[in-house]
Amino acid sequence: MKTFYKPSEAIKWSKERLYNHGYVVKTERWQGVPSPDDMWEVMNHSFQMFIPKDIESLIEEVNPNLPWADDHFDERIGGVPLNPPPSNEWWPYNRKKNEQFKKDEMFSHTYPERIWPKKAPINNQTGKVRKKSLRGIRFEYGDMSDLIDMLEREPFTRQAFLPIWFPEDTGAPHKERVPCTIGYHFMRRGDRFHISYFIRSCDIIRHFRDDIYLACRKLYWILDSLKKRDPETWGEVEPGYYSMHIISLHCFNREKGILKQSNI
Repeated sequence: MKTFYKPSEAIKWSKERLYNHGYVVKTERWQGVPSPDDMWEVMNHSFQMFIPKDIESLIEEVNPNLPWADDHFDERIGGVPLNPPPSNEWWPYNRKKNEQFKKDEMFSHTYPERIWPKKAPINNQTGKVRKKSLRGIRFEYGDMSDLIDMLEREPFTRQAFLPIWFPEDTGAPHKERVPCTIGYHFMRRGDRFHISYFIRSCDIIRHFRDDIYLACRKLYWILDSLKKRDPETWGEVEPGYYSMHIISLHCFNREKGILKQSNI
């Protein structure tokens, strides 16, 4: 796997690889609707990079869509399974309030729902919530707070995985949108805290920079939470590697030329 010292280097290399080594792929659907164009794609795109030590350096390196990315990050770590999350109204690529992706004023899924699924869904129109936690085959669902509890109990565990792809997405029997993200894996080794991000589909123009930013922000937030809970065990730990594994990195075929722009 190719390793970079700076996020900006990883982003530049990813754009160049897609531009120079991509190929046209015809797919039936995009974001759960008929695809408006062919895709320009590379498969199995992976890299790792050092995570900047602070948010300011991360912003400078990644250049996410702010303030939207910060607003949406607050929704993701807020503990409430919002659907829809308010920030969808000012997402930079919002078209007609994303109405084509909504059904009965709700999305088929949201990241706040998948990160905090126990009481999902909340209907922001009626205020209704589930009275009991969602259950799997045998046990209640976990959420990000349970993941932090595990890392507090077992700082070097290999089990700290936060899934975004749920069994209800398998085969999309509902014929609605399914998540692009598979999930996030967090692991401490020595005094470094690492994150691996697994994603099946990533639009390099609309999502790539924000995906990197939001994943790293999750690591910062979890690490800060652990430092507050157990400063003796976690106090000296610093951000480590960010690894990203993308099954399909792509853009619309007609947008290939945009990859030459430095701000994309």
